[in-house]
Amino acid sequence: MSDYALKVLEGLKQRNADQPEFIQAATEILTTLKPVVDRHPEYEKAGLLERYVEPERVVMFRVPWIDDEGKVQVNRGYRVQFNSAIGPYKGGLRLHPSVNLSIIKFLGFEQILKNSLTGLPIGGGKGGSDFDPKGKSDNEVMRFCQSFMTELYRYIGADTDVPAGDIGVGGREIGYLYGQYKRITGLYEGVLTGKGLTYGGSLARTQATGYGLCYFVQAMMKANGKEVNGSTVVISGSGNVAIYANEKITQMGGKVVAMSDSNGYVYDPNGIDLAVVKQIKEVERKRIKEYVKAVPTATYTEGCSGIWSIPCDIALPCATQNEINEESAKLLIANGVTAVGEGANMPSTIEATKAFQAAGVLFAPAKAANAGGVAVSALEMSQNSLRLSWTFEEVDNRLKDIMLGIFQKADEAAKEYGVPGDYVAGANIAGFLKVAEAMLAQGAV
Repeated sequence: MSDYALKVLEGLKQRNADQPEFIQAATEILTTLKPVVDRHPEYEKAGLLERYVEPERVVMFRVPWIDDEGKVQVNRGYRVQFNSAIGPYKGGLRLHPSVNLSIIKFLGFEQILKNSLTGLPIGGGKGGSDFDPKGKSDNEVMRFCQSFMTELYRYIGADTDVPAGDIGVGGREIGYLYGQYKRITGLYEGVLTGKGLTYGGSLARTQATGYGLCYFVQAMMKANGKEVNGSTVVISGSGNVAIYANEKITQMGGKVVAMSDSNGYVYDPNGIDLAVVKQIKEVERKRIKEYVKAVPTATYTEGCSGIWSIPCDIALPCATQNEINEESAKLLIANGVTAVGEGANMPSTIEATKAFQAAGVLFAPAKAANAGGVAVSALEMSQNSLRLSWTFEEVDNRLKDIMLGIFQKADEAAKEYGVPGDYVAGANIAGFLKVAEAMLAQGAV
């Protein structure tokens, strides 16, 4: 690593020693930027990396709400506005007990590059709360969302910061959040994406992250002489990203044999029946173990990490960060995996990523491979600004073009900077260069 990037990383580690997820993301990004920094000494002169690794703004606030028993509950809310050099802050809201400042900062930091890669004018941000929507009634979720937005509204806007969904935030939560924003401000604007189709949402947004992941993986495999068609696929998770990755990879000719949730995983050698998974997860909101009741030939195993012991050609981790460690990576490699596509944010540890790359496994990093969601969110912003809506086919075609463009940028950047086939470095470099040039043009802000 260049002395400059190393110096910035060491300083960051000292200042953020209690934020392991953020340090992990920063380490992965800064270590791949060495050839860029070496070629551009003006970055060090402008102190660009020091500015780049620090959020422009961090907002943290309490969220009091009343449960169905009439008891006051208090959660902690966050919004990290990381970088606005190329557009308004854009990034999801995550509701999960694990949410803390480190996780929100790592997500926001990755979001800068992800948004840059789409080619659309959106900066990087992220937010959320340690509130857990699981097991809560609709009224409890509504009261929480209204309280959360009562604080957040003053920091966001259609041309300032446009949040979206993430883990724990789907159409129900976006609706409650949007209703409260409109009630407080009196503005009917595209301040949130992932909205319902009746009030400014975009067709294909629900499918976007999962579909986009598959478009990227297909492009990556095709560029390396491989095909999705006929492949055996394992997908972790059973939320929005996993479900629609299953749908698209199946359309491409792959066979998905396993899916999971935070409790365990199901294995169906005949191929996962996606209609059953949709019924369980999208309608009934139940656990994945219910699958075996509808499909008795399938098996359920407690504990989700074991899913990576199932032999497959393609692995699509779509659950959460660091779900594939070095041990799981080596197990996948031993069982013949040829491609890994990250549908979740940073689902592979640095050690796992290195193991895949050392073994010659095609590896699609999250900031490139799962950018489809934010890409269609930006398309939703465009539709809101224009006061019109595009058809599903129009949005899907734009999404596919964007994902193919992201692969091309990552591929070309990797080749230009001497690391052909390293799509982690390629994605980081391609995304960073655009943001860096914008920061310099604006006085390195």
